[in-house]
Amino acid sequence: MSGPEVIVAGVGPTGLLLATELELAGVDVEVLERRPARTGQSKALNLQPRSAEILDLRGLLEPVLDQALALLPGGHFAGLPVPLDYTALQTRHPYQIGIPQARVEELLEDRLARPVARGSSLAAFTQDADGVTVTTSDGRELRARYLVGCDGGRSTVRKLLGTPFTGRDPRVQAVVADVILNDHEGLIPAEWTLPALNPSGSVFVLPLTGGAYRVVFAGAEQQGLPRDAPITEDEVRRALAVRYQDALELVGISWASRFNDTSRQAEQYRSGRVFLAGDAAHVHFPLGGQGLNLGLQDAFNLGWKLAAAVRGTAPDGLLDTYHDERHPIAARVLANTRAQGVLTWPDGDVAAFRALFADLLALPDTNRYLAEMVSGLDTHYPMPGDHPLLGRRMPDLDLATPAGPTRVSHLMRDGRALLLTFGSSVPPENPRVQNVRAEPSPQLDADAVLIRPDGHVCWVGSEPGAAVSAWFGPPAEAAGVSGRGSP
Repeated sequence: MSGPEVIVAGVGPTGLLLATELELAGVDVEVLERRPARTGQSKALNLQPRSAEILDLRGLLEPVLDQALALLPGGHFAGLPVPLDYTALQTRHPYQIGIPQARVEELLEDRLARPVARGSSLAAFTQDADGVTVTTSDGRELRARYLVGCDGGRSTVRKLLGTPFTGRDPRVQAVVADVILNDHEGLIPAEWTLPALNPSGSVFVLPLTGGAYRVVFAGAEQQGLPRDAPITEDEVRRALAVRYQDALELVGISWASRFNDTSRQAEQYRSGRVFLAGDAAHVHFPLGGQGLNLGLQDAFNLGWKLAAAVRGTAPDGLLDTYHDERHPIAARVLANTRAQGVLTWPDGDVAAFRALFADLLALPDTNRYLAEMVSGLDTHYPMPGDHPLLGRRMPDLDLATPAGPTRVSHLMRDGRALLLTFGSSVPPENPRVQNVRAEPSPQLDADAVLIRPDGHVCWVGSEPGAAVSAWFGPPAEAAGVSGRGSP
């Protein structure tokens, strides 16, 4: 029996980004997907600023921007009339990218060297001390070192593991649909805007391309229908009439789906050699547009760690840090989306609270706090030490190096860790870490900074040798590492 080193179940953005990260590190990875072809359907339509930074770290941002439908300078919290101001945040990408999820998936899949195994989903698996044996729906049996379930909120991997998926059942239901409309009176702006929600019933329309529009709506009618009830043209027409009366003519529906405010999280993201990421690990109400971005960050955190484990250079406990770091981040997103859900509840007292909360959101400190949360820029992993950068994303500084001017993000395109030194001693060369000397930066109070492949700072000091070995293993020639190990 033969197979790849890592199997990824699911071809959404989370699984695809994880696969590109593993391939970049030289890992043989196979992505399984039950659908025989791309559907072109897009649940999500946005990338938050932290996702833009992640893509920039791998040279993937430019093609995404080339296909973007809009750049929005902010986000929203519960659809309140005061937007979250991203332009005040410390990032090179102070905007939300309007782009269909399907386009992001296409760009990531096109980057893979090994084609996705379409029409071949995970049917069963067993694991032992050395690896995972997977049986696919088309009768193949594959042996891999690790398995990652990126197969959505109804994850087969999670169910077969028996991992508890705890949380709250749905209370609110809504509809998302891509439709063809005739806007006879020009009521829908050509430029994208942030949603403005009304607890008594909401409909929001965004222009896509080719006469298509994204419609999202929720009202009393939707709350009384079962989750699997067909979405009819009459239901969409009634929703549109709430706000636009007869000004919009519905020509047809190309895709539609019901969604709700279920809030659940896997109790463990790792079980032996099997991991969960993206919606397989957490589901929540999509208020604020955080779901796709949360999954991308899961993948970015896990990819380099799995690659190190495959190579045999992962220090003890490294794979466990995936759950330790990402579980609290998702729990916080679930909490803020539940809070946003309360602010959209159809109740007169909620309307009063929304008005008060909008006043608070106009305060710069409050706005910045929530903007950093929703954008993903406040992600902070626990690290020993008291330097303010530890555990946080490394700023994308302009650097003056012996090779010429560059940026932090440009130095991380190959997926390795980065050691920036500003006049301090440099340890022996480590093939898994890029050593770069740079002129001291007025924005950075440090002699040396060690940056993980996911862009987070894991050490700051003056003598980096021990930290490099602790995080990324000793130099290969010293340790006798051949590139394949058995952690």
